[in-house]
Amino acid sequence: MSASQRPDGAGGRSAGGSPSGDDGDLERRSRSLEAALAARKAAERPQAARDGTKGMAGFGNALRLSSEFIAGVIVGAGIGWFFDRFAGTSPWGLIVFLLLGFAAGVFNVLRASGQMAEFGAQKRDGGERK
Repeated sequence: MSASQRPDGAGGRSAGGSPSGDDGDLERRSRSLEAALAARKAAERPQAARDGTKGMAGFGNALRLSSEFIAGVIVGAGIGWFFDRFAGTSPWGLIVFLLLGFAAGVFNVLRASGQMAEFGAQKRDGGERK
């Protein structure tokens, strides 16, 4: 039985107490693994910083889309209210323009989120409309 295979766990050292060839290789591999882990951890730190701001960007995008929708509804209601005041058609102007404002708000949200193409937008490959 060699010194590195002894059942009492004292293997790997020669009689003088210095590391044998197997332990020297183990130490070298351990140091290279620690260096590789440190390099990977350093490379992942900027990624974690980017991921932390990703949530705030999503929050900002949600605020933008909701304000697009709310603005459409409020503007439609305002136009309808003014129309009713001057034309005396209460409440029909408010109802009609409120619905138009709702539709405009939905249209603005779809356009801002990229779900709907801009008017006149063309495909890149053939020049046809989307």
